[in-house]
Amino acid sequence: MNNQMTKTPMPSQEPDVRNKNFKEVALGYTEEMAVNEAQRCLNCKNKPCVAGCPVNVRIPEFIAKVAEGDFAGAYEVITSTNSLPAVCGRVCPQETQCEGKCVRGIKGEPVAVGRLERFVADWHREHIGNDKVEKIPSNGKKAAVVGAGPAGLTAAGDLVNKGYEVTVFESLHKEGGVLVYGIPEFRLPKDIVAYEIDTLRKKGVTFYHNVVVGRSLDIQDLFDEGYDAVFVGTGAGLPKFMNIEGENLVGVYSANEYLTRINLMKGYLDEYDTPIKKHKQVAVVGGGNVAMDAARCAKRMGAEVHVIYRRGRDEMPARAEEIEHAEEEGIQFHLLNNPVRVLGDENNYVSQIECIKMELGEPDASGRRRPVAIEGSEFTLDVDGVIMALGTSLNQLIVETTEGLDENDWGGIQINDETGACTREGVFAGGDAVTGAATVIKAMGAGKLAAAHMDEYMQK
Repeated sequence: MNNQMTKTPMPSQEPDVRNKNFKEVALGYTEEMAVNEAQRCLNCKNKPCVAGCPVNVRIPEFIAKVAEGDFAGAYEVITSTNSLPAVCGRVCPQETQCEGKCVRGIKGEPVAVGRLERFVADWHREHIGNDKVEKIPSNGKKAAVVGAGPAGLTAAGDLVNKGYEVTVFESLHKEGGVLVYGIPEFRLPKDIVAYEIDTLRKKGVTFYHNVVVGRSLDIQDLFDEGYDAVFVGTGAGLPKFMNIEGENLVGVYSANEYLTRINLMKGYLDEYDTPIKKHKQVAVVGGGNVAMDAARCAKRMGAEVHVIYRRGRDEMPARAEEIEHAEEEGIQFHLLNNPVRVLGDENNYVSQIECIKMELGEPDASGRRRPVAIEGSEFTLDVDGVIMALGTSLNQLIVETTEGLDENDWGGIQINDETGACTREGVFAGGDAVTGAATVIKAMGAGKLAAAHMDEYMQK
């Protein structure tokens, strides 16, 4: 066992180099580093880390294999419950999940579970690959999955492993959902997402693109075509705006649009003709992970970037690591400030953003202190681009076009929390379409839960 109190450091690109390119920031452990870090695990009897993982990865077991140098064995352990290990190792908020429960973290730093999961997945891809993955024999039953994001991919992976013939219907031209249109290349390289999806394809999952369920065909059509159960994992992709003066000026984006142009449509590469303006000064409004992603993309596109957030640093919903990375890369933070209006020039192009200073009052329903405007404290920032990263809401298309499908209090799909079953028989749902915008791993957990109960339902 290794009694080192801190995590084995992760090699990464220098901030002043990486803020000009879209290559991955963190470079990954070497074999030696991975073994060294794995030997810090205490292999606790009650495994609190497993309980902290929404897809119940058998964490101490896979780490024990890494400690022995059995990286292939570690991969088998992880993938027995998780279809997307290279993704989870990179984008999970481990600090509030597995690592947040790690006993090692009581007196020092927790074991770097995420870094080890990433190492194992990357090692397996580089040394073993998926060429020998074989199609899983069919059990004669068919399942449809609507949406190829984290929830849908997880449900598809678990169902195909049990022998179901799984077909995934995706509205975009590429599968991956938020993994391809939202999370930038420097946090999650797209070839890694493509590889994990290719593994599902080799097992027998079929993907159809450019299919908008609720328009091209509806849920009833899927049952008419012989599917025994349907999982809906359509996410929450509609952007929110502030409804302030000037939001319709040229140069104001939703984070969704800005990130989609850059990530899915490769707007940062000259050989793609995706229209995207290279701004000089950009304001990003919001304090979550999406705001950090948008700000860090704008920086790499050559802009001076200002993040405007109405609360303080402690209230920011983004992961601490994302905020630190953004600060290191030279992004400026204007905390306790809120936009009042966006100002434009005579051609209706953004020229400034006007903000007001805030102070924190009593806690609101979210438990965070409510920001209150300080009268007369308005000021302006010169910007030629504004990105609104204020969260998302659900597209109601499936609820509106499916008879018997009820919505929950906030407009998402109503489910039984214990099974993922919807109010219409044979239909299950999970992820952001149910909960509103949350994390990749929570959506995966929902896909996993629903797949287990779809299996029960179809076997009956």
